[in-house]
Amino acid sequence: MAMLRRTLREQIFKLLFRVEFLPGDQMKKQEEMFFDSGDQTYSEEDRKEISDKFEKILQELPEIDRMIAEKTEGWGIDRIGKVELTILRLALYEMKEDDTVPEKVAINEAVELAKKFGQDDSPAFVNAILSKFTEEGEKEAPVRDKKEALRREEKEKLAKERSGGAEVHIVSSRKTKD
Repeated sequence: MAMLRRTLREQIFKLLFRVEFLPGDQMKKQEEMFFDSGDQTYSEEDRKEISDKFEKILQELPEIDRMIAEKTEGWGIDRIGKVELTILRLALYEMKEDDTVPEKVAINEAVELAKKFGQDDSPAFVNAILSKFTEEGEKEAPVRDKKEALRREEKEKLAKERSGGAEVHIVSSRKTKD
C-alpha cells in the first residue's frame, strides 16, 4: 500500500534535511542509507516517488535558495534555522515546480511540518515567508512597502511638529587629559 502524501512529504523533508550537513557527493550514499535504515518500510513505488522528488529539489536548490533569500529581507539563508530552511525549500519546490500540489496545500503542509519539527515560532515564520510567494503576497509587497514609507514619513512629520520645527543635533565631546 502506498504512503499517504503527508507521510511521503515528511520522508522527503527528512532526507532533504541531510543536505545541510553533508557535501553533495555524499547525498547518493545518504539516500541509500535513508531507505535502508529500518525506520520506515518503503514500497518500491514510495521509494521512487521520494527519490524522484528529492532529486528534482536538489537540482532546483540554487534557484530555490535565491528566491528564499530575496523574500527574507534581512535574513540570509545562513540565519534561517536548518529545519525551517528545509521546510521552505520543500514547500517552494511544490509551489513553483510541482503542478500536482496546489499552493495552499503546500503552505498548509509546510506549516504542519514546522509544527512537528520546528520551534514554537516556526509555523508562523514559515507561513509568513511562503505567503510572500503567493499571488496575493506578491501584490501586497508593494503595498506593504508603501505603507511602511508613509508610516515613516508620518512619524518624522509628527516629531518635527512636536519639536516646533526645530532640528536637534547631538554633538558628542570628550574631555581629554592635559
